[in-house]
Amino acid sequence: MTETAVIQKSPHPFTKALLIEHLHALGVQPGMVVLVHSSLSKLGYVPGGPVSVIQALQEALTPAGTLVMPTHSSDYSDPAPWQNPPAPEAWHQIIRDAMPPFDPQLTPTRSMGVVPELFRTWPGVFRSNHPQVSFAAWGRYAADITADHQLAFGMGEQSPLARIYDLDGGVLLLGVGYSNNTSFHLAEIRAQVGDIVQQGAPIWLNGRRVWQWYKDVDYDDERFPEIGAAFEQAHPVHIGQVGLAECRLFHQKTAVDFATQWLTQQNRGSKTSAA
Repeated sequence: MTETAVIQKSPHPFTKALLIEHLHALGVQPGMVVLVHSSLSKLGYVPGGPVSVIQALQEALTPAGTLVMPTHSSDYSDPAPWQNPPAPEAWHQIIRDAMPPFDPQLTPTRSMGVVPELFRTWPGVFRSNHPQVSFAAWGRYAADITADHQLAFGMGEQSPLARIYDLDGGVLLLGVGYSNNTSFHLAEIRAQVGDIVQQGAPIWLNGRRVWQWYKDVDYDDERFPEIGAAFEQAHPVHIGQVGLAECRLFHQKTAVDFATQWLTQQNRGSKTSAA
């Protein structure tokens, strides 16, 4: 959406102070651990753009809280299965040999939006060391959440998603839907659904660049809106507006447990039908 269109649909500017007021009304409180998925354009016109959004989230949580965002870089992966756009087969090995190693401070996000892209470079922010599905965090538990992010099964038990689960954190969908809810990927791994695939990326290992292969799940977010709708029928979700955006705030552990059970039942039903 163009900036002109954003201004035209906004009845007034949504200042940082107004965003904080809306966040508190939604249920965001000081001291919380919150994983945020966001769309800046859905909020309406915000003076200061992503800077104001990050500051509003930080001030709503205070330094006693923890702000987390996905900072994924999907292009730091094996080029063979790329689709949007695909890479010619003759290029695959050239890309593997030439791509710079992942660097948490340098490697940009891909298709994550301007808020996470700015957040990853924000003072005091830690970023996990996963070349494809990193997360960045600020606040009380930032270092703990982003530490020891393992390559294999990058959104599983040795990931920031599992650390947020352990800390009884929340998820804030800031103008986006359940299809953006990465916490459901943790449920995919726990439910043991999805094919196991070989992934790869360039990383630093013992002071030198290497192309590292590792195993992961062929994640599938197409079912996430259906899971989200079912979740809202079974559990409380805070729904309200921040700026112009419809937003949702919910308990991550409850959502992951629900999605794990939902996926397990669906998978069991599919196997029964196939038999």
